[in-house]
Amino acid sequence: MKSIFIKGVLCTATALLLATGCKEDFIDQPAPGNLNETEFYRTDADALQATTAVYDIMSAHYNTAWTSITVVKTMLSDESNAGGSGPGDQTGYQSLDDYNFDPENDKVLATWGLCYSAIYRANKVINSVTPETPLRERLIAEAKAMRAYNYFELVSLWGDVPLVTSEIPQSQYTSTPRVPKADVYALIEKDLTEAIAVLPVKSAYAAADRFRVSKGTAQSILGKAYLYQEKWAPAAQQFEAVITSGEYRLEPTVGRAFSKAGEFGPESVFELSYTPSQQYDWGNFPWGSTPESNIHIQLMGPRSDFYTKAPSDSLIGGWGFNVPKAKLYEAYVAAGDEGRRKATVMSETELKAAGGNWTAPNAYDYEGYFQRKYGTYANESGTTPSDVRELNYGTNWRLIRYADVLLMAAEASYRAGNEGKALEYLNQVRQRPGTSMPALNAAGNDLFEAIVRERQLELAFEGVRYQDLVRWGRAAQELGPLGFRTGKHEFLPIPGLDVRTAGLRQNDGY
Repeated sequence: MKSIFIKGVLCTATALLLATGCKEDFIDQPAPGNLNETEFYRTDADALQATTAVYDIMSAHYNTAWTSITVVKTMLSDESNAGGSGPGDQTGYQSLDDYNFDPENDKVLATWGLCYSAIYRANKVINSVTPETPLRERLIAEAKAMRAYNYFELVSLWGDVPLVTSEIPQSQYTSTPRVPKADVYALIEKDLTEAIAVLPVKSAYAAADRFRVSKGTAQSILGKAYLYQEKWAPAAQQFEAVITSGEYRLEPTVGRAFSKAGEFGPESVFELSYTPSQQYDWGNFPWGSTPESNIHIQLMGPRSDFYTKAPSDSLIGGWGFNVPKAKLYEAYVAAGDEGRRKATVMSETELKAAGGNWTAPNAYDYEGYFQRKYGTYANESGTTPSDVRELNYGTNWRLIRYADVLLMAAEASYRAGNEGKALEYLNQVRQRPGTSMPALNAAGNDLFEAIVRERQLELAFEGVRYQDLVRWGRAAQELGPLGFRTGKHEFLPIPGLDVRTAGLRQNDGY
């Protein structure tokens, strides 16, 4: 992440040893330079570091295991296959893709752990920083919004989860149970409502702070939380506040929204940032830690063993994961949606027609297509001769786009009985210049089906499809052929480690 790390805040200092004259009680003396945690969080600078640390851990999608929550959710959808070199390559992703995962899945454990790590850091800010200055008041609001975001991921993926709002003593590790979803959503709503009252609008941030959550970010998360609870009118109200704020607009094309130039652009509501500036090579890349670059982009590029890029294209080879399914490509074709299709999925035929090549028609999990939305584009990695491109992608994760807000607003408005507003927002997304789909004039169930289809085409590979299908009650229909089982796969398993060590109740079916 393009950020300041919180370093040296809670570490043990090195004692200053004297060459002579040591007393027997030396070890009982305070260690010079040691900073007690109670002495931190007192200044604006402390609060700034502590809050930035929340963003930092949220971007740690490679942290001892190859785990991106965006990729985890995509593997559970009908958009792509796991891919890679074969079934033994990144087995955690493979088993999610094949719906044969269990509580020991490393991706499930790491995703759960990263969400709670972000919550832990947010709790530190919320509970330890005093709102004595406008900056600190704003930073507490940012932490509340991020705590709410992470709890939303947890409750929507796991259902009932432990609700932790302060540091838990070790003696209480086994007596902190899962709480009902309603309680988790209540905290989400409280945190976001309080944050909205304090956070500035997006345009009020300086360029260096554009990664921070804004009022529009918090309103969008709150609207989404209401939507998932089927609180249609409050959801529509929150989305309407974002839409009428004048802070956001659609990029002319989906490709532009996902380009380097589109980072933190007018369509960006919330995204996590990365940088290629570390100039990693095979010797200094922090394997098993938290790199500043986005290694998952390399993971998702066309497998370089078999791929030759087209001369005019900047999509270079990667490691062959997240391989599009024919079903997704065919959905674009059936809709006549060439604009978004070209920014999202490329066919082998298209590659070869442009002068590129693919030499493995029977490659593992390959159905004839390549993913472009989060593509391995040469200009998004390091550009100096010494940079290892595979390790230096600065591509940001787009967590919430304005297009998503418009489509959620369309759904909430439809459910609340305002079909005119729903149709208006749906057509705004369809008719952006680079999409140029004809305006619809649907009503009733046909309008809802259009919203469902629009979300599939607009938001592919953005980690929303699985949760959409589950909440719409369509997961069995669309994901059943992949192994989805009703009554089990609506939620992920509670990690086995937490079942064993914290005594948490396991989800049904696991």
